[in-house]
Amino acid sequence: MKRVIVGLSGGVDSSVAAYLLKEQGYEVIGLFMKNWHDDSVTISDECPWLDDSNDAMLVADKLGIPFQTIDLSEQYKERIVDYMFDEYQKGRTPNPDVLCNREIKFDVFMKIALDLGADYVATGHYCRKGTIEKDGETVYQLLAGVDTNKDQSYFLCQLSQDQLSKALFPIGELTKPQVRDIATKLDLVTADKKDSQGLCFIGKVRLPEFLQQKLKPKAGVIVEVSAENNAYNSKAPIFTTKEEELQYLTKKINYSVEDGTIVGKHQGAHYFTKGQRKGLAVGGTVEPLFVIDTDVEDNVIYTGQGKQHPGLFKKALFVTNDELHWVREDLELNVNETLHVKARIRYRQALENATLYRVENGLYVEFENPQSAITEGQFVAWYLDDELVGSGVIS
Repeated sequence: MKRVIVGLSGGVDSSVAAYLLKEQGYEVIGLFMKNWHDDSVTISDECPWLDDSNDAMLVADKLGIPFQTIDLSEQYKERIVDYMFDEYQKGRTPNPDVLCNREIKFDVFMKIALDLGADYVATGHYCRKGTIEKDGETVYQLLAGVDTNKDQSYFLCQLSQDQLSKALFPIGELTKPQVRDIATKLDLVTADKKDSQGLCFIGKVRLPEFLQQKLKPKAGVIVEVSAENNAYNSKAPIFTTKEEELQYLTKKINYSVEDGTIVGKHQGAHYFTKGQRKGLAVGGTVEPLFVIDTDVEDNVIYTGQGKQHPGLFKKALFVTNDELHWVREDLELNVNETLHVKARIRYRQALENATLYRVENGLYVEFENPQSAITEGQFVAWYLDDELVGSGVIS
């Protein structure tokens, strides 16, 4: 019997994952991860870890599998929380869920599991794993979940071949209603439990309060930039190479306060992110204001009216070499090679047609249609059909 350690989170997905593995004849052990917790910033009744660990324990008891809790708060704080503070300080917007999978679940947690003699680590993610033989080698594939509404392959976009080789995703072939149905039939305590929201394993966090622990409030101005601004109407130059054109398409507009009208005040540009609408507290505009850029150096937030504001849209983005990751290392592009893919820049976004262009210092992703709020620090992931083959941090 192969031994599988399941990350039991106290939710319905991992509960059913554990049950399915047991049914398939694996020796299953449930492990609950206690991650960094700070009551001052968590919306406590949303996702208290104590309730979750209790639920996970009750599920393990019901399924008749061994269970224990491990405390990963130190590693979580070091690898996720500190990284988040650092990124926000630089004016970037990190994605903690992607990092949590790469750094915690499939690294720290996986190492603990393997030390406990596990052959595999399993989670309740809605995605699938495939294997193919290529040049006599086994290659692992990260495939989208069958439930297109819940597909979570994007959150696993940074996994390596080594991590995938030891991972199992038992519910990837099921839809959420089917998962709930199984849990109900088994009378599991998690059957009707709401999906957890917010930071991976911390729960819902009030982001400004969370960031204020490290990043001090600093009063600044909110500037509204008109859609008629010259920056959006400048004629594109004639390009001699494709790379020149891509550089032009990804170039950041450098706004200054003179480019618009001061319409309000804020408590710190580093608390805001591109595309954000809530929390600006500026009224009296025909359409709501959206953040089109933040300047953490001068502490200014630039906004535009309406979700069609030209300041929100771009056709291309760039990923530097050191932030570039291929799940399928065998498909990595060489300099000057291109690849037609489907790509997304955020979870739950519909896949969009795009072309990858590999250059000396990184990779350009050019979309067929302009994308709204391409945000530095977030992840772009690209697919061939339903297989996620690579990803990178938007620079």
